[in-house]
Amino acid sequence: MATESEKPSNYKSSIHKLSNKPSLLERLSNFLLREPEDREQLVELLHAAYENSLMDADSLAMIEGVLQVSEMQVRDIMIPRSQIDVIDITDPPEVFIPNVIETAHSRFPVIEGNKNDVIGILLAKDLLRYYAGEDFEVRDMLRPAVFIPEAKRLNVLLQEFRSNRNHIAIVVDEYGGVAGLVTIEDVLEQIVGDIEDEYDYDEDEDNIIQNAEGQFRVKALTEIADFNDIIGTSLSDEEFSTIGGLIVNKFGHLPKRNEEVSFSGIHVKVLRADSRRLHSILVSVTPEPDVDDDGE
Repeated sequence: MATESEKPSNYKSSIHKLSNKPSLLERLSNFLLREPEDREQLVELLHAAYENSLMDADSLAMIEGVLQVSEMQVRDIMIPRSQIDVIDITDPPEVFIPNVIETAHSRFPVIEGNKNDVIGILLAKDLLRYYAGEDFEVRDMLRPAVFIPEAKRLNVLLQEFRSNRNHIAIVVDEYGGVAGLVTIEDVLEQIVGDIEDEYDYDEDEDNIIQNAEGQFRVKALTEIADFNDIIGTSLSDEEFSTIGGLIVNKFGHLPKRNEEVSFSGIHVKVLRADSRRLHSILVSVTPEPDVDDDGE
């Protein structure tokens, strides 16, 4: 074996060059040495870093999401009061449990009489006691509800969710009335994009799946031509190529989960959507086609 003195003269220099090779973080830091004066310049630098292969697209999207969260308020992403799935404590279990099963959420606000009177949060898993034959009293299983103002910034809310190990908060307006609901998933989706949940499809599954009730679960990226073939509709694809684009146009805004709209003989309910795009819908064929605004 060659001794240290017998090794090639360029051996040490090669090792030295290898050890001095800057890491990704160092290269990115050097690229950002030009201190940005405002957020716009920072975003430009980040995009330039991406174009120079200093970060991948996912990393860029997450950093932009973090910047966005720091400027957004709870009111920007909350589920509005009208769309909150609640449990009324005055109802017996046999009345509200079917709704729990249908909506498939893991947590439910519990009210007493009306949606302004939220008395706690019920975890769906606690309902297993009902089927186990144990003494079952909903009021004894409630977790405290957290109330937050509409104007709370998302980065502050995320920090509170983490420190308190809480996953859901009730949003109240300036008069103390319930304005909506927000979850930790809603906040994280602003950073990392949509998070898979109970309505997600396997990527290998078909774009359109019919359930036992005769309704169709449809991916928003489904081509309108394919949608027409399977559902039996005759929607035009001249202006939009995907059913998601057409649905968003019908709403007139990017819809949130559980928003509904009817047109051209179908009723559409949003299953999955985030602040960036529509993901999936539930379609029911109505007995008689609705008349479009233009009378056709």
